[in-house]
Amino acid sequence: MAGYPGAERERRFARQELEDFVGRIFEECAMRASDAALLTETLVVADLRGCHSHGVLRVPDYVAKFQTGGVDPRGEPQVTSERVGAIVVDGGNSMGQIGSALAMKRAIERARTTGIAAAAVRGSNHCGALAYFAMMALEENMIGLATTNALPTMAPWGGTDKIVGINPLAVAIPAGEEGPIVIDAAFSASSHGKIRIYQQKGLDLPEGWAFDAQGSPTTDAAAAVDGLLRPIGDYKGVGLAVVMGVLSTALAGASYGTDSGNMIDGAFAGRDGQFLLAMSVEAFTDVVEFGQRVDKVIRQIRESGLAPGCDKVYAPGELEASTARRYAKEGIPLNDETVAGLIRCAESLALWRELRALS
Repeated sequence: MAGYPGAERERRFARQELEDFVGRIFEECAMRASDAALLTETLVVADLRGCHSHGVLRVPDYVAKFQTGGVDPRGEPQVTSERVGAIVVDGGNSMGQIGSALAMKRAIERARTTGIAAAAVRGSNHCGALAYFAMMALEENMIGLATTNALPTMAPWGGTDKIVGINPLAVAIPAGEEGPIVIDAAFSASSHGKIRIYQQKGLDLPEGWAFDAQGSPTTDAAAAVDGLLRPIGDYKGVGLAVVMGVLSTALAGASYGTDSGNMIDGAFAGRDGQFLLAMSVEAFTDVVEFGQRVDKVIRQIRESGLAPGCDKVYAPGELEASTARRYAKEGIPLNDETVAGLIRCAESLALWRELRALS
């Protein structure tokens, strides 16, 4: 898989081919065609941008949520409260991508007149890579922000109890001639999904990614899965994760921390929350001038002197955009384990025609 050591075994798929295959899986799980297409798009876009930990690797988990995990494949999110630029959405126990997309769309609509609008989501579930939702604002010359709670995988700094989620944050900022600034990052040194990929491949983790269950640093992926993720910036990362978790849950009445589930029993269906914000550039300043200022920031980053061993410096989001352009031409690479997971899902749903097309 591109972006990971030991990437020699992979298959490549055209985006449309992958979307057609995965979309049929979700439709067979009783999702409405439009929801299946949206859910599929969020996963495939993550793979396209090189974020394989939040791509179609997740399909077997999502199918299990529909079949045995209590998530409603036909859950329909609803706006339950709207006060000027403050919006509350009940996800209806749908997948988090469905409620989050509705919430960001509504925040963008409101921000056209209010300048800033935010939506808090409850009754939700796992929502995948947050960049997708933050980037929805870019087409409207808006800044997008998205955050969500996550199952507890970290301890408070100095502790060993797994009670804090990595609670990621994504921000997308439009530029002028340059591509947008986009960052999507959890407040841990790595995501649980990435550690799973290293475990799949039988590879050691980089130093500084994780602790074992006793709170000692480890590079053993299996020990890390059973142990603790290490926060970025140590106590600062934990603090930021707590803030994102509160924004994602407390405003809308979703569940925080251990109330949302755990890594042994899994997530409790319908307990997750998200927080999404759209900010109109035009409400603050001239759009063209703003774009020029952001372009300057990006170019200053790109023109920075290089540290030993580095041949290029990237602005936030630039590497992912480059990866997306390359994969669009060459195909999206998926490792053997991910492909096998997709095949197992299709077989279990008797999607024989789709399986023949995939092979």
